[in-house]
Amino acid sequence: MSAAELEARLRAIGAERYHDRHPFHALLHGGRLDRGQVQAWALNRYEYQRCIPLKDAALLARIEDPQLRRVWRQRIVDHDGDGPDEGGIARWLRLTDALGLDRELVESGRALLPATRFAAQAYIRFVRERSLLEAIASSLTELFAPTIIGQRVAGMLANYDFVSKQALAYFDSRLHQAPQDANFALDYVLRHARTREQQDAVCAALRFKCDVLWSMLDALHFAYVEPRLPPPGAFLPQACSPESDA
Repeated sequence: MSAAELEARLRAIGAERYHDRHPFHALLHGGRLDRGQVQAWALNRYEYQRCIPLKDAALLARIEDPQLRRVWRQRIVDHDGDGPDEGGIARWLRLTDALGLDRELVESGRALLPATRFAAQAYIRFVRERSLLEAIASSLTELFAPTIIGQRVAGMLANYDFVSKQALAYFDSRLHQAPQDANFALDYVLRHARTREQQDAVCAALRFKCDVLWSMLDALHFAYVEPRLPPPGAFLPQACSPESDA
């Protein structure tokens, strides 16, 4: 494939498989979840946020080109910050604080859905074990992030009186960070995926990452929306407990 054909194929994968199409997001953005369900989403999504710099550190350790390392290490800074209470992870914790979740519970991970934990760890393993080209290609879901971020912020502010603009500050920074990161990764993939085998591999990597994000929402929907069966040990808000529906 030419570079243009490869890019078109990657964008088609996102259009078909990105998790903005998941029913859970339609409920979240449309104001059709209760506070407990929104809490469950934020708590479980924290695990994914926490693992992003771990994933990027694993990728960084494999890069021998200093110039590429300098670019990629910014992703870790964006999430970890340069100090306490800075960076994307700190901003996500301010969201869970605003939703009334105990910070120790969120950070401990003990109330996670099993599928959330498995999906986040699978992403780290993928980046560690696959080729550097595939690892970088797996980040290309960021190509599609600005649309879902805009929908999420607008929808949540319009529909939930327990959510404020300050609580959603994480997404403000991602509106400019995600396109920058995605454009760099896309350019890298288009320049380095030269053979058909490499091109098929980067497309498979993007499909895998879409599956990671989709599977986390599947788990949330099953546990907290329908049929509302959180597994043992998972976060159990009163509004979502099976007993509350009895």
